[in-house]
Amino acid sequence: MAKEKTAALDEVWTEARIREFLDTKPAAGVDADHHALLNAYQQMRVDDFEKFVGFFLEQGRNINAADPKGRTLLSYVAEHAKSADYADVLRRNGAQ
Repeated sequence: MAKEKTAALDEVWTEARIREFLDTKPAAGVDADHHALLNAYQQMRVDDFEKFVGFFLEQGRNINAADPKGRTLLSYVAEHAKSADYADVLRRNGAQ
C-alpha cells in the first residue's frame, strides 16, 4: 500500500528559500531565465511567486525569456484557468 502524500499548504517560504529558485540550472538548450520562472510558477503560491519575481528582476533577468518553442511564461500561464493571479503578477512586472 502506497503512503499518502500530505499537502504542505501551510508551509512558510522564507526569503532564502524563494531566492534558491534563482539558481536553478536548466537543461542544455533551455534559457536559464525561463527555466527559473517556470520552476517558481510550478512550485510557489502566488504571494511567494510575486516575491520571487521581485528578486528575479533585481538581478536584471529577463521576465520575457522564452522556452525552446518560443513561449514566454506569461503565454504558458495564460492557458491555465486557475492561474490568473500569476499572470497578473507577470504583467505588473513587465511581462508581455
